[in-house]
Amino acid sequence: MLLEQIQQTNDIKKINPKDYPLLAEEIRQFLIEKISVTGGHLGSNLGAVELTMAMHIALNLPEDKIVWDVGHQSYTHKLLTGRREGFDHLRKYGGMSGFPKRKESDCDSFDTGHSSTSISAGLGLVRARDIQGKTNTVVSVIGDGALTGGMAYEALNNAARMETNFIIILNDNNMSISENVGGVSKYLNNIRTSNAYLDIKDNIYDALRNTRYGDGVVTGVRRAKNSLKQLVIPGMWFEDMGITYLGPVDGHDVNGLVRVIREAKRRKNCVLIHVLTQKGKGYAPAEKHPARFHGAEPFDVATGVPVKKKTKANYTDIFSTVMVKLAARHPDVVAITAAMPDGTGLKRFRKAYPERFFDVGIAEEHAVTFAAGLAVGGLHPVVAIYSSFLQRAYDQILHDVCLQNVPVIFAIDRAGLVGSDGETHQGIFDLSFLSSIPNMHIMAPKNKWELSDMMKFAYDFKGPIAIRYPRGEAYDGLADKRADVEMGKSEMLFEEEKIALFAVGSMVKTAVEVREALKEKGIPCTVVNARFVKPIDENMVRYLAKNHDLIVPMEENVASGGLSEKVITLVEQEKLPIEVLPITIPDEYVEHGNVDILKQEIGISTSAVLEKIEKELEAK
Repeated sequence: MLLEQIQQTNDIKKINPKDYPLLAEEIRQFLIEKISVTGGHLGSNLGAVELTMAMHIALNLPEDKIVWDVGHQSYTHKLLTGRREGFDHLRKYGGMSGFPKRKESDCDSFDTGHSSTSISAGLGLVRARDIQGKTNTVVSVIGDGALTGGMAYEALNNAARMETNFIIILNDNNMSISENVGGVSKYLNNIRTSNAYLDIKDNIYDALRNTRYGDGVVTGVRRAKNSLKQLVIPGMWFEDMGITYLGPVDGHDVNGLVRVIREAKRRKNCVLIHVLTQKGKGYAPAEKHPARFHGAEPFDVATGVPVKKKTKANYTDIFSTVMVKLAARHPDVVAITAAMPDGTGLKRFRKAYPERFFDVGIAEEHAVTFAAGLAVGGLHPVVAIYSSFLQRAYDQILHDVCLQNVPVIFAIDRAGLVGSDGETHQGIFDLSFLSSIPNMHIMAPKNKWELSDMMKFAYDFKGPIAIRYPRGEAYDGLADKRADVEMGKSEMLFEEEKIALFAVGSMVKTAVEVREALKEKGIPCTVVNARFVKPIDENMVRYLAKNHDLIVPMEENVASGGLSEKVITLVEQEKLPIEVLPITIPDEYVEHGNVDILKQEIGISTSAVLEKIEKELEAK
């Protein structure tokens, strides 16, 4: 196998060019085989095989730098840099990450995970290179979807002013550009990037600049030249900014890609190479259902069907159902998502109420301010965003929603540990950063029924409010515990004495399990469903302090700024006669791995909480 010849970085340069198609096929088969077992981002990686090969052939890693936007499409890059063995433990605890990691390889130049950041990061690497007098090449790879994010345009605006080499590769898997336009563009690109053309053009511009009206003449010549380009060349928007546009280029032609990358390296300005790829290429199920194989669970290779059958509804499913019912009752309900109608469960809403559904692209900041405008205009928007992505819209939540105190509902999916995607995707900060904002109110449901009840409560509430819920199966325990939701009020689930577990959201299930374990040891235990993190139920904490020795606030969030910190502050300020044992995620980033393993490692699993409580009791 050709793939076996690639043991370390730059080994691909030893492969005969006529064998590139065969190597690409071997890489695809390898990825399909491995990801079918471990799960991972399949579609995007199958589409970027030849592009990655071409970059590794045309560049000299690790001296040259590749910055991957998001980074979920970097599997072939990992293969070509000697990490083949790591795929057996891809995204597993202690194993290889599914994203670029500088600590993993010196060929990973920048840690990524969120969208639209690659051009900014690449631009920084370019400026650092130039200041230090280095000559290496920097390439930022960004997808067409990521170009819907405003940060990408902010970076492009900066990059357009550069008079030094910087390559941006636009990996476009939309396949919307027609063949004849591509043919014209290819023909003209061959002329514009030929050595003779570049040398003559540079010499003419240099000579003109040395005349009395040099800069003005150069500008005039460029405008005249560009007027013709506007008629026949795609990508003139980039050209008008001052960025040289090359493309569209066939993203599955290795030799063609190598040639255009080498041509781009010669430029003394920012160059954008527009590459057309097919998401899921080489695997029929992924080609037919690219969204399904974006982040795939383990699947059967022959059919593409997931190995694990879904038997219970998850929280996203519950939210999806509630949203459709809520919209049926209230015509002012509108839904907003940032390029994730499937992931957030709004696909059904879009189908039922297309005129009340808004997908704004990968633009969380815009999504939130847009929602504020909708609310001021008399509608009741629901913004559905993953916890880790909501971080990007902090200023808009603070300034545009909460400062005006307008009724926007934030449905925060994937709150808490999400597992295999690791540090960049763990939703463990939302309680902290949202709690710092005046007028914000925060809830978390204990089970699937409470999510429904909280959504209805949120609609009736006339101010900013957030509901956070975890990834995975919705807890269906405690079905008989369904007290009405009241602002800032917790719910007593089991009342005894001595120890009080004050848990919120996903940790209520853990608290129930801890209580059962303590009962077997003859230790009485109260369990309270906190429900609200802002405001917390201070009266409940005061009540528990009267007849308990220990209160244990439990949350799937970092310690700083969360539920536990609020309980500790209240107890200390009022000198309440009760000890506090906080159960939180440490104030640190949590790596990738199975959620159950991660909970055990960071000390919030049932057994870990039980052990901490027993140690606390022994200390007394």
